[in-house]
Amino acid sequence: MDLLDIGRIVAGLLLLVLGGEFLVRGASALARRVGISSLVVGLTVVSAATSAPELAVTVGAVLSDEPGLAVGNVVGSNIVNVLLILGLSALVIPLVVKQRLVRFDLPLMVALSVGLLLVSLDGLVSAVDGLVLFSAVVVHGVLTVVLGRREAKSPVRPVGSAGSSPAADVAGEDEEPPATSAGRSVLLVVLGVALLVGGATLLVEGAVNIATTLGVSSLVVGLTVVAVGTALPELATAIIAVRRGERDLAVGNVVGSNIFNIGVVLGLPALISLEGIPVASAAVAFDMPVMLAAALALLPVAFTGFAVARWEGALFVALYLAYTGYVVLAATEHDALEGFTATMAWFVLPLIAVTLLAFTSYEIGLRKGRQRRVGTTNSP
Repeated sequence: MDLLDIGRIVAGLLLLVLGGEFLVRGASALARRVGISSLVVGLTVVSAATSAPELAVTVGAVLSDEPGLAVGNVVGSNIVNVLLILGLSALVIPLVVKQRLVRFDLPLMVALSVGLLLVSLDGLVSAVDGLVLFSAVVVHGVLTVVLGRREAKSPVRPVGSAGSSPAADVAGEDEEPPATSAGRSVLLVVLGVALLVGGATLLVEGAVNIATTLGVSSLVVGLTVVAVGTALPELATAIIAVRRGERDLAVGNVVGSNIFNIGVVLGLPALISLEGIPVASAAVAFDMPVMLAAALALLPVAFTGFAVARWEGALFVALYLAYTGYVVLAATEHDALEGFTATMAWFVLPLIAVTLLAFTSYEIGLRKGRQRRVGTTNSP
């Protein structure tokens, strides 16, 4: 383990924090100036910007003939985004999920996860597969902007008035100068992206050097070290957005990044490459189903209360730690792997499933009760 690699990791983390702060400030100001919601900005501009490290790593891995690293980076990043980033963000403050996100964006994220798993069953993401995945993301981006502009035409209540968003009040948007120049906002976004990419590059380089010294395969490095490293811009952006009250931007950034990762980060290199991107059987058998399960788990959590509560965030983080533990134990062929697998399969996962089912039923019951009370109150 080289001290220089540790220095790269520390410097990378500092750049990520600064970059996330600049990106959130600039993106929020642009959203207010253009008149679209933070959710739309998070689903488009911010998600594409924070996925830049994943795109750089994937393209470099494909050019270096390291397909395991490319696939592991995308799949691992999507798992990190849902379980770790949303989990940690919800631990800071419960996340609000808009109905539009549940009805449109989350189902698309699940559909793309299913699509990636299906096209990978033959062990290859071909150019045609990449074209389909890439086209889906382009259509999603266009529809997101169109719907956002349509919503922007509706009257907007001033911050601090009756019915205004409490998230906006927490963020202190009424303290933000309304005349913030577009040029300054764009400059903040560009500077934030540059710092995020630079920080992620330094961190990943140092972490990969340490991991490869330990003799870990490229797929495992991509699923763990590189996935967490390249997803750190999303983590920095999400936590800073949450602390500033921009909870729409935080959730939209994660969902948009997952969509962007599948369609662009993996789909575009596959489209450009004449031979496609080979997919390891281990990724198809285990890691991609985990990615799909994480996406599916977010649907009932978001739909029941249109929020991700703290306990749900803690559950997501625990699931990510369990997944990482399994990947590391399997990669090192540790003696504890068999016992760990049996405990997860026969005790932990069934317990989690029963808990989620119970709380989902409870939340649905509460919503129906509230609707009945509202209907009774409004009846003559």
